[in-house]
Amino acid sequence: MESVVVGMSGGVDSSVSAILLKEAGYKVIGVTMELIPSDSSGINDAKEVCNKLGIEHYVIDLKDIFKERVIKKFIEEYQNCKTPNPCIYCNKYLKFGAMYDFAKKIGANYIATGHYAKVEYSPKYGKKVIRKSAAGKKDQTYVLCTIPSEIVDHIIFPLSNFTSKDEIREIAMKNNLEIAQKPDSEDICFIPDNDYIRFLDKNNIQGMKHGKIVDTSGVVLGKHQGLHRYTIGQRRGMGISSTTPLYVIGLNKEKNQLIVGRQEELYTDSVLVKEVNSILFDRFTNGMKVSAKVRYLAPEESATLFVNENNTLTVKFEKKVRAITPGQAIAFYIDDVLVGGGIIA
Repeated sequence: MESVVVGMSGGVDSSVSAILLKEAGYKVIGVTMELIPSDSSGINDAKEVCNKLGIEHYVIDLKDIFKERVIKKFIEEYQNCKTPNPCIYCNKYLKFGAMYDFAKKIGANYIATGHYAKVEYSPKYGKKVIRKSAAGKKDQTYVLCTIPSEIVDHIIFPLSNFTSKDEIREIAMKNNLEIAQKPDSEDICFIPDNDYIRFLDKNNIQGMKHGKIVDTSGVVLGKHQGLHRYTIGQRRGMGISSTTPLYVIGLNKEKNQLIVGRQEELYTDSVLVKEVNSILFDRFTNGMKVSAKVRYLAPEESATLFVNENNTLTVKFEKKVRAITPGQAIAFYIDDVLVGGGIIA
């Protein structure tokens, strides 16, 4: 019997993933990652589910690596006037990094999570690939674009063919799980009140003092309240008035300036990508044609990739794209197959 380690958060998706794998004949082992202090609710819910299903449950203490790789990175990116997505780093270093290492340590064949994504063999590419799931807009392949390519053969996504959360909750109810109606968590896990501004202020972000708001010609229009309070594309909350709607189009760390402009100035036809990660191929090649997603809910855009030195890419879009935000992930696809991705520089 093949064994699979399931990342158990205490939520309905990961719990139903464990049920489905057990029904499919795997030896299922539940693992909950302890990421932040004083957060026992998810651990307790996961333990209760595993007890009900009659499967082993482990809690692995990953607070130090989470603090270093995710929380510290989150703070550093904001300090550098970026807008990070902490789930990207958590997936790379924790769920598909440290948890996979734990699975190997105990001799498990696979790891599984409750992500809406699919892993299957592709005759075209001659290997297993990550494909989009049946979940449509809820597909989560975007947040997997930086995970290590070498572990794709060892991943299972049990929810790949589900189209609605109601179907998943129904399975949980049929198995008498108390978490069947547990709401989805939409907050950043280490900022439970979702007040990231207060979190950043509390962590003494350096250089986030008040400064000037300027237009693209350098004309001073007002004062900002700290650059960490703003993001590209933002229109409201700047405290300035204008006959023409103005949007945040840039943040200048060196001059501590918030740069605003008209909506058409938000559009660009190229972007530099760092921390590049190729999943489908050994490496990216010049002129590779892909579709690119610049944020989780953004539509895909036709693009061409060009390889630079220092593990960066220049992405040229077929048409201009609105409000590309430094610090966010960018995911690349060919048809419905995830090619890889990186972080917008």
